[in-house]
Amino acid sequence: MRTRENLRRLMNPRHIAVFGGDAAAGAIRQCRQAGFDGTIWPVHPRRTSIEGIACYPNTAALPDAPDAAFLAVPRETTVSVLAELAARGAGGAVCHASGFAEHGPDGARWQREFVRAAGEMAVIGPNCIGILDYLDGAALWADQHGGRRVDRGVAVITQSGNIGQNLTMQRRSLPLARLVTVGNAAVTGVAELVEAMLDDPRITAIGLHLEGIDDPAGLSRAAVRALRRRVPIVVLKTGRSELGSRANLSHTSSLAGSDVLCDAFFDRVGMARVHQVSTFLETLKFLHVHGALPGGRIASASCSGGEASLLADLAHDREVELPPLPQDTARRVGEVLGERVPVANPLDYHTYVWGDFDAQRDCFREFLTAGFDMHLLVLDFPRADRCSPQAWQTTVDAYMAACRHTGAPACVVSSLPEGLPGAVRSRLLDEGVAPMQGIAECLTAVAAARQVGVAQEAADAVLPLDAVTGSPTGTLQLDEWNGKRDLAEWGVPVPRGALVASAARAAEAARDIGFPVVVKAVSQTLAHKSDVGGVRLGLTDEAQVRDAVADMTDLSDRFLVERMVRGAVAELIVGVHRDPQFGPAITIGAGGVMVELLDDAVTLLLPVQRDEIRAALRRLRIWPLLSGFRGQPPGDVVAVLDAVTAVADYVRGHAGTLRELDINPLLVLPDRGGVVAADVLIRLGTDGEGEGEDDEGEGERDE
Repeated sequence: MRTRENLRRLMNPRHIAVFGGDAAAGAIRQCRQAGFDGTIWPVHPRRTSIEGIACYPNTAALPDAPDAAFLAVPRETTVSVLAELAARGAGGAVCHASGFAEHGPDGARWQREFVRAAGEMAVIGPNCIGILDYLDGAALWADQHGGRRVDRGVAVITQSGNIGQNLTMQRRSLPLARLVTVGNAAVTGVAELVEAMLDDPRITAIGLHLEGIDDPAGLSRAAVRALRRRVPIVVLKTGRSELGSRANLSHTSSLAGSDVLCDAFFDRVGMARVHQVSTFLETLKFLHVHGALPGGRIASASCSGGEASLLADLAHDREVELPPLPQDTARRVGEVLGERVPVANPLDYHTYVWGDFDAQRDCFREFLTAGFDMHLLVLDFPRADRCSPQAWQTTVDAYMAACRHTGAPACVVSSLPEGLPGAVRSRLLDEGVAPMQGIAECLTAVAAARQVGVAQEAADAVLPLDAVTGSPTGTLQLDEWNGKRDLAEWGVPVPRGALVASAARAAEAARDIGFPVVVKAVSQTLAHKSDVGGVRLGLTDEAQVRDAVADMTDLSDRFLVERMVRGAVAELIVGVHRDPQFGPAITIGAGGVMVELLDDAVTLLLPVQRDEIRAALRRLRIWPLLSGFRGQPPGDVVAVLDAVTAVADYVRGHAGTLRELDINPLLVLPDRGGVVAADVLIRLGTDGEGEGEDDEGEGERDE
């Protein structure tokens, strides 16, 4: 609680101490320019004043423990000043110096000293530009920036100082309330900062620019709280490519992590991910004005068939719906526009009403009665230095009048970013109409708002991630027999089978189990048995079984005889991988020989719920095989859900030891026929390089 209170003090300071020379002077100027009305205390051992304010010679001389401090001093001095501030009971500090964990082993050692010196203070950095607060005017920031004071707006937390500074220079009418550049985030991380933003009701949305995720469990807790508070979060995560990931690691000390797992994480906790800076800004602007959406149904109007067609294509790419206008709406729009204008969605209203305020207002009033989740007017203003914008202004005026009359959620969107002048954007914001710059960006924002809205509705059921603790050092691979027995005890169906040690016993077991059968070599060291001739399928008599075992004696002295399961409608892979950041993750996808060919899989993080598993299955390209394709019987989806849930239970039961698990294939039989784990691989962690189980006996497993 003390640390959280200190972060509150840092974010809302009454007094600020600035340490350093020219950079400290810059921070004072920025605070003055932003209108900070608190007290500023410069600290310098030799100067008598900075920016006209008398200096204190050291931390001990300060009249009180500062709520916030800005440290623009060398690395070694940063660490000693942090310790002094902590001893005085300061709230927090922003540390500008570099040369810490981003600079190799020596820097990492200094960063450990940095963390120890901070104590219970909230500390931003090191290796960061600082914090800008456009709500209350505190600017712990020595460089230029492009923002200005606002009453409410979005908060942005970024792991790149340069990108953060660039964002302040945006010309998109995004009300930026707070900007934090976290640098190495050695003490106070992104999760804690999100929590702090959620404590301020003036924050309408939160944007995260991330190079890595150092605390998935903490960030998931903050994200779930944001869902329940109805504060949308948008993420711009870099490092998707191998080069991008290496660039992240070379720039800061954060870990990029697996991008597939990052996507699974964002989906899980209702964060909307975007991939471009422009889309990041436009999505935050949209959410600031409209918040999350219950769905993705839109209506669009323009006076151009070309724009209508472009918008329809871009909407399709983003899975944004353009349903037909309701019959009553279409009829009334048609009455306004006349019989020469075909009414559809997207609507090309032609130019018959162009420049006619009353006619356009009436058209837009009827158009806005569609009752969809969002209503778009596509409009690009001409260059004011060469053209007259009057007719375009009439269109905007008519649209705003219609919006006031209907109260429908609405945007004006230009195809080019420069197509909406600043003065027009300001008026639209004042009217509660989102001024969107770029059709693709606008539609991405709509899709993101829908994603967040769906997550908010299910917020009470969303579970934060389990914290990842440690990792065993050794690895023990279970042979297939023991792996299947383990999973069967947790409820995963496996074929009826027996473990034998000779060709004769294999033939007896096959006769008892019933033909056709499968024979496999059993060994802890065989991960891919089919690659080395360790699997024989479809054996129909005892002689074939004896021959198969004889051919495998150079691979193993133990053999698994199983009933061969036929009639599967689909083959799935259910895999589990233990990630050092996110912990165990379950992947469900097209299995069998199609794993690499189709690349059709969805990854989920633990803990996972049944509804999440069902949604993951529906996202697979092979879902039609499970649901019944072209008259073929559907698969037993309930049994698939049961099996994957059982795997998730097994994983949680072995959370401290499981390294890897693969069921490939999981055979899905026709509806009510169940599923069968045909092949299993399990690797467990140990405290050392242990030996595997050695079960020389025989056994059977019912189907």
